[in-house]
Amino acid sequence: MEIKVPEVGESVYEAEISKWHKQDGDRVKKDDLLCELETDKITLELNADADGVLSIQADEGETVEVGAVIGAIEEEGKKEEAKGDRPKAKEEKAEKKEAKEEKAEKKAEGEEGRKEEGRKQEGEKEKAEKQEAKGAKAEEKEGEERIDRRPMSRIRRRIAERLVAARKESAILTTFNEADLSRVIELRRKHRDQFEKKHGVALGFMSFFIKAAVEALQEYPEVNARIDGDDIVYQHFYNIGVAIGAEKGLVVPVLRDADRLHFAEIEKTIKDFVDKAQNNRLDLSDLEGGTFTLSNGGVYGSLLSTPILNPPQSGVLGMHVIQDRPVARDGEVVIRPMMYLALSYDHRIIDGRQAVGFLKLIKEYVEEPEEMLLEL
Repeated sequence: MEIKVPEVGESVYEAEISKWHKQDGDRVKKDDLLCELETDKITLELNADADGVLSIQADEGETVEVGAVIGAIEEEGKKEEAKGDRPKAKEEKAEKKEAKEEKAEKKAEGEEGRKEEGRKQEGEKEKAEKQEAKGAKAEEKEGEERIDRRPMSRIRRRIAERLVAARKESAILTTFNEADLSRVIELRRKHRDQFEKKHGVALGFMSFFIKAAVEALQEYPEVNARIDGDDIVYQHFYNIGVAIGAEKGLVVPVLRDADRLHFAEIEKTIKDFVDKAQNNRLDLSDLEGGTFTLSNGGVYGSLLSTPILNPPQSGVLGMHVIQDRPVARDGEVVIRPMMYLALSYDHRIIDGRQAVGFLKLIKEYVEEPEEMLLEL
């Protein structure tokens, strides 16, 4: 039984074998984890489809195309049938390894020849340069021993590319505000136990902000729109991305039609996304189609930041750590649980007036959550 790189999505054409969890020749059972594949968007795991002996045909770190055969399982009862194929696979693997070694030898020979010719031409000058290079090499070696150099993962490279593209292709500005979370905190305290008992999930802050964002997006459709060439595409649906920190980088799974979801549905969906992200089980479909994003740096202790856009979206809301701070209320200084909010937006499509109005509306909704819940 061949092990092939599965189709992940229309925009994914290749993957990197990041890790084999089994060795060549190991006996495996059905559903055993065989390897991890890393695309530029997600990490996925391949499991055994049958019992048998594993034959590995592609090494860790190798980039393979979708549909490529990276190994095989010699099933019990089918050994005779598979014997003809396995030597061929091993032969191809050996030839591939031999070609790599031959290429490396030729490269080394070429470099040695060039060094010899340099020595003939330069003479004493070469000796002096050699001494200088020797000293530099010793310093470099000493420096290398104090660092750890690792190649960027495909996901990390893709994140870097998208961040640079967002800066180059968008006119990003950020506006700030702050929200008093006293009422949200009180609502959570009052109904937390009953909510969790009924729905089997905790009531977090994110669901309040997602609901507030949806309400504000309906009032300010430009923030939910995107640019396509010379057109502005107004999207009359609300797919809200939620930034989640995973082991291999930031991922932004999407809550589809968030305007139709109740608080419990939002919390359950986010919990599922977190679990899938931590176990490398996010599907490409989980990450596509977002119209607006929320990023909660407060879970890491961030006081204030300027979130970056997730193209082709035109807006992203940054949430931050909740702090008790002195504020003025009715002519008196009181202590309130405050959160700084940051809205980064594409100024090509969203004016400052709209951005400020959108953020103020979110502030009002989370400070007066009863109005939002009652749809007043």
